[in-house]
Amino acid sequence: MDRVFLETKIDASDDGSIEGLAWPFDEPDRVGDVITKGAFSGARLPLPMLFGHDQNDPVGTWSVAEEREDGLHIKGQLLVGELPRAREVRALVRSGAVRGISIGFRTKKAANRPRGGRTISELELLEASLVTIPMHPGARVVSAKTAVRALTLAASLQRAAAQLAKR
Repeated sequence: MDRVFLETKIDASDDGSIEGLAWPFDEPDRVGDVITKGAFSGARLPLPMLFGHDQNDPVGTWSVAEEREDGLHIKGQLLVGELPRAREVRALVRSGAVRGISIGFRTKKAANRPRGGRTISELELLEASLVTIPMHPGARVVSAKTAVRALTLAASLQRAAAQLAKR
C-alpha cells in the first residue's frame, strides 16, 4: 500500500482582525425595518466595537465601514493584546457561539412601511456590536482570522489525504 503525505502551511493570524456584514440592504429585520443604501454615508470612524450593545463593554474598534451593493460591510480589530475581555470575545467568535453583528444608531429620516416597520434612509451610526442573535438575521461575522480555522482546514485536508491513501 502506497502512503500519501500531504503537507500544509497556513498563515493564521491571531491578531483579532474581524470583518462582517453589519446590515444587508433591502431586507427587513426582525421588526420590519429596512435600511436603504446611502443611509450610512455619514458614518464616523473609528466606531466602537461593543459586546452585546453594552456601552461598558467595549472590546475593539471598527476602522472601515463601507456600503456595497448588498449592505454595510465593516472591518475592525478586537483589542486582544490589550484587553482580556477582547480575548474572551474572540474565543466566543471562534467557537461559533457569537456570529452576529448588530448596529446601534439614531434614526434621522424614516418612513413607515405599509406592513409594519420603517424604511430608514438616513441615520447616525453610533456603534456596532458582536452579538449572539442580531436584530437583522443576515447581519453576521464573515471573517475572523483564527488558528481554529486553520486547524479545521488542516483536519479536512488530512481526511482527504486518508481517502486518497485508501485508493
